[in-house]
Amino acid sequence: MDIADLRREYRKAALDREHLAPDPVDQFRKWFEEAQRAEVPEPNAMVLATVDPEGQPFTRTVLLKKFDQRGPVFFTNFESRKADHIEANAKVSCCFLWLELERQVSLNGTAERISNAESFAYFASRPLGSRLGAWSSQQSSIIKSRSLLEAKLEEMKRKFADGKVPLPSFWGGYRIRPSSYEFWQGRQNRLHDRFLYQRQEADGSPWQLERLQP
Repeated sequence: MDIADLRREYRKAALDREHLAPDPVDQFRKWFEEAQRAEVPEPNAMVLATVDPEGQPFTRTVLLKKFDQRGPVFFTNFESRKADHIEANAKVSCCFLWLELERQVSLNGTAERISNAESFAYFASRPLGSRLGAWSSQQSSIIKSRSLLEAKLEEMKRKFADGKVPLPSFWGGYRIRPSSYEFWQGRQNRLHDRFLYQRQEADGSPWQLERLQP
């Protein structure tokens, strides 16, 4: 198969300035709700980019679990590779792709840990298996076989047989404090619509909105 011939035209929608909310959080919420109504699989999946101390970027998909004016929140093991990167360099980038709607949203910002109370509230809402899984995995560490991981899970099932699973000290959430958002709508002939919101410090408006060339 010649991959160079894989292509499609984007025709579903257009994006003009008058379609956009003054605040990118409101615009994100609108698009996210439309992705949910369109039954896009895993609409809260976002590709998160971090950088290691040598400047090597890494990407992985995480799940958005909370979103408000302060920014998106995801959860992870604080001893994972992504968490190590964030502790050394808190600048991150993430991207949501809703291909069924021919849309994507990317944002840049700074990641910071949320409070233990916020992390506990979410952790307590997770299914039992997910809570036990958090205790069972030393995320990003090398392991010789899956059987060792499964044995650890069985150990955690015995340890927390009463169903009371506390929040691990090594697990919790990060919030990304956004400095910019970009909204992208696919268009024909690769002349896509792109709009960039950038946070302003001195200006009277908190966000500056500009159209970008595709």
